[in-house]
Amino acid sequence: MKALFTKVLLGLCFAFSVLVSAQETDTVPQELEVGENVNSERHKILLEAVKATEMDVILENSGPFTVFAPSDAAFQRFSNGRIEELLNSKDKSELKTLLGYHIVAGHLTASRMLRAMCRGNGKASFTTIQGKKLVAHLEGYDIILTDSVGNTARITTADVSQGNRVIHEIDSVIVPTRMWGSLP
Repeated sequence: MKALFTKVLLGLCFAFSVLVSAQETDTVPQELEVGENVNSERHKILLEAVKATEMDVILENSGPFTVFAPSDAAFQRFSNGRIEELLNSKDKSELKTLLGYHIVAGHLTASRMLRAMCRGNGKASFTTIQGKKLVAHLEGYDIILTDSVGNTARITTADVSQGNRVIHEIDSVIVPTRMWGSLP
């Protein structure tokens, strides 16, 4: 029975990754921009944070990178004003740590994540530039990321390609350690 389940799971994973790969070639709206040429109505907080920490220079000149980009709504739900605290702080190291947890080195498209989940029996882990792990799994057709504290974020827009980056919009802020606590 377990062998049959594994075959069915692998078949579904393959079919799903082929479908996503085919969709990657479609034209994707370039509304998620992280770097110098920013013009996004839904990611103002993220872009402000990237500039405040000077991570825009790294994202523009190094890479490739995968950015899991929380929407403004996700940041507004983040710990009752904590993001404003971090943005207004003279020391930007905590903010840089938080942002670094949303970035993975390499070009990690949705189909690559799906293939990794297929190889991992439904789960895959990815190491952020902070050296911490994010675990991905599927819920229905959605890719869900889980941070080390147990908070989850759903990818709401996938595979926005921008220069040396692939950007996935997520609906929650993910955190690197328990020092940040669990999010509401």
